[in-house]
Amino acid sequence: MPLGTDTKQYETPNHPYQGERIADEHSLVERYGLSNKEELWRAQSELRSYRREARELLGQAQDDETVVRRSEEFLGRLKRVGVLDEADELGDVLSLEVEDVLERRLQTVVYRKGLANTTQQARQFIVHGHIVVDGQRHRVPSYVVDVDEEDLVDFEENSPLADDLHPERAEEQ
Repeated sequence: MPLGTDTKQYETPNHPYQGERIADEHSLVERYGLSNKEELWRAQSELRSYRREARELLGQAQDDETVVRRSEEFLGRLKRVGVLDEADELGDVLSLEVEDVLERRLQTVVYRKGLANTTQQARQFIVHGHIVVDGQRHRVPSYVVDVDEEDLVDFEENSPLADDLHPERAEEQ
């Protein structure tokens, strides 16, 4: 078996039956139209890795030029994908929430732009190939949309949904 094909991209909760956590997870799954909790756990793991890297960089001497360079690269990456604002600093990474990561998914961006009436509909449009980012078709709802790509998210030109009078689009007017 090739290396890395069997590794999970997420960590499951330590305690399986905590009513409050389950209710919080359920509301996030509903609000962002995730297909299962695994997608939520993947976003939480991504956020954990951001925080871990920020803590590691904050714990090192800030006068070392490699630490400064790594910090700038790390912050640049988070600002490029839109998790952080331009004015944010390294310490602000520690106060990020899982919603900040979920907001950058293609599924959420399509819904927020008004291309779909619900997050579930946005997911369906993406999976069925009706959505393009900068002319490139994306069929993965979890694709992380960069800030500069956000305005380039639209319907595929040959898609029936590209017509403003399509019945699925008529509701939004």
